[in-house]
Amino acid sequence: MRRYSSPYASSFSFGPGPISTALKVLIGVTVAIFIAQLVFPILTDVLGLHPVLVLRYLWIWQLGSYMFLHGGLFHILFNMLALWMFGTELERIWGTRYFLKFYLVTGIGAGALTVLFSLLPFGFAQQVHYSNVIGASGAIYGLLLAYAIYFPDRPIYMYFVFPIPAKIFVAIMGAIAFLSSLGDSGGVANATHLGGLIVAYLFLKSGRMHPLSELKYRYWKWQINRTRRKFDVYSGGRADDVDRRVH
Repeated sequence: MRRYSSPYASSFSFGPGPISTALKVLIGVTVAIFIAQLVFPILTDVLGLHPVLVLRYLWIWQLGSYMFLHGGLFHILFNMLALWMFGTELERIWGTRYFLKFYLVTGIGAGALTVLFSLLPFGFAQQVHYSNVIGASGAIYGLLLAYAIYFPDRPIYMYFVFPIPAKIFVAIMGAIAFLSSLGDSGGVANATHLGGLIVAYLFLKSGRMHPLSELKYRYWKWQINRTRRKFDVYSGGRADDVDRRVH
């Protein structure tokens, strides 16, 4: 929740603004599948992420389908609220196509890391190996990381009470996910939360390091500098000072 102020009037608004294009699609699909779950409970077993089934029977569709399933009204409500709160501004920055790509890659990647995590020779990992993971939290955690990178000092109200800078908030949530994944998760797929953070970081880092992205950045930088030179203003003065520019 954030407060927006105006120099002309004192106003208050909840959230980042209207639901954007990508969010309408994602929220609409997720809600439709949640309703289908209520009507056909077997969908939770078929589409939920079972690491043992992915590895043994190659049910690889579960790596993506699990993120559109939810375990109850509050589960889907809080995930979709977080998607709206943190996803709206990111879509404005990235555009709809890149935002959808990031959301899907992060969610699927978090599912894949969950499967790999379940192979570790520890009791807490074997618990994940035979579990049914559902929910968009892996992708949501990825959005949290991206939000903290773009708006590191933006306050996030933890438990709707305590304002914490986004970078600190994500660090806390990441630490909680990591520590929780090493013990009894109590039904929460903390390994998937942690996987979402890892995949989001690698995705954003690789995007910045990609040669094509670097070429695009250099090209736009050159265009901006070229445009600035067109609008340079020459100062008056002595004849030998005609090359001086005032910006």
